[in-house]
Amino acid sequence: MHLAARGLQFAYRRGAERTIDDWTGAFAPGSVTALTGPSGSGKSTLLYLLALMLRPTAGTVEWDGRAVGDLPDAERALLRGTRAGFVFQDAMLDPAQTVLSNVLEGGLFSGLPRRSLVARANDLLERFGVDHRRGHRPGEVSGGQAQRVALCRALLGDPQVVFADEPTGNLDRSTADVVLHALRAHAARGATVVVATHDPLVVERCDGAVGLTTRAEDPA
Repeated sequence: MHLAARGLQFAYRRGAERTIDDWTGAFAPGSVTALTGPSGSGKSTLLYLLALMLRPTAGTVEWDGRAVGDLPDAERALLRGTRAGFVFQDAMLDPAQTVLSNVLEGGLFSGLPRRSLVARANDLLERFGVDHRRGHRPGEVSGGQAQRVALCRALLGDPQVVFADEPTGNLDRSTADVVLHALRAHAARGATVVVATHDPLVVERCDGAVGLTTRAEDPA
């Protein structure tokens, strides 16, 4: 999916300084792009705007050439559920559900029958080495295992775009490599992958980078 934004602006409250100020850019299918910059530069905010999790103050967000940033909440939620996958620094698993049930949450909007979703979920859990944990609760697995489960959830519906916010921030290098390899492999199948990160080793593994700055760093 071709992802773009034009003249994007965002402030967390009226009258506040803009976190994102007149940003324009695009992300091509088949690539992994890093959003980089110091703390406070707006990496996560830009990611959430592109992912339709925040509504821009001004400007447009486009998915495959269609302006989607100002759609009603229900339409935005449907687009996220059917076309996008999400990986966050904290796995954000539901502690009341099993590992398998957490993965299946990613297929709620897919329209696929439950049997197909379960088969796909089990394949992903096996691929990422956590199939033996499918019946456990998130509190019973390690942080690295939880992030692998979150990756399974994100990829369950074979999404056209994956948004990842510091996906390796809490991981050892071995598990981080698993996550990065999976994101690159998904992009190689034609998906668009956008990663917000401060880790130079992650940036090195991406196909390109978009650097953001804080206001203090902006040229005069």
